[in-house]
Amino acid sequence: MDVIIERACGLDVHKDNITACIMTSKGKEVRTFSTKTVFLLELIDWIKEHGCSHVAMESTSVYWKPVVNLLEAEEIEFLVVNAQHMKSLPGQKTDVKDAEWIAQLLRHGLLKASFIPNRTQRELRELVRYRRSIIEERARQHNRIQKVLEWANIKLGSVVSDIMGVSARTCFVPSQMARTIL
Repeated sequence: MDVIIERACGLDVHKDNITACIMTSKGKEVRTFSTKTVFLLELIDWIKEHGCSHVAMESTSVYWKPVVNLLEAEEIEFLVVNAQHMKSLPGQKTDVKDAEWIAQLLRHGLLKASFIPNRTQRELRELVRYRRSIIEERARQHNRIQKVLEWANIKLGSVVSDIMGVSARTCFVPSQMARTIL
């Protein structure tokens, strides 16, 4: 097979560590890094020292995200690849072998990158997802409050349309207290 990428790095990313393999025409070098930020910065520096133009990694859970953020900031080409697309050879499976296999496939141009939106779109998605989770949590709390009131035989839902509205809150709280609560 022809080599398409002269200097390639394959990463086997896990929760607590990353095994990296840099492959060049002169050979390969393998190192393991912790996933703490200071060590991720060391990883990026190590990749830059070797002049790697491309980095590939499996899309393992969310563990790839900090690595991608740093690679993107350094403007290093990266591929996040579906693990199913690069099924390893049968036999003893180790982190080192996985990292070497990823680097080898990358050097020969045999990997297809998953779609990773740009940073702005990723941040917007995170914000929208967080907002949705807060809204859902708020609705759960409203339902809990209504359930507690129903258990206490307070049929507030029959009297007002919104049990958390101003009318509902002033229904059972004296007006002087309502002003201080609100």
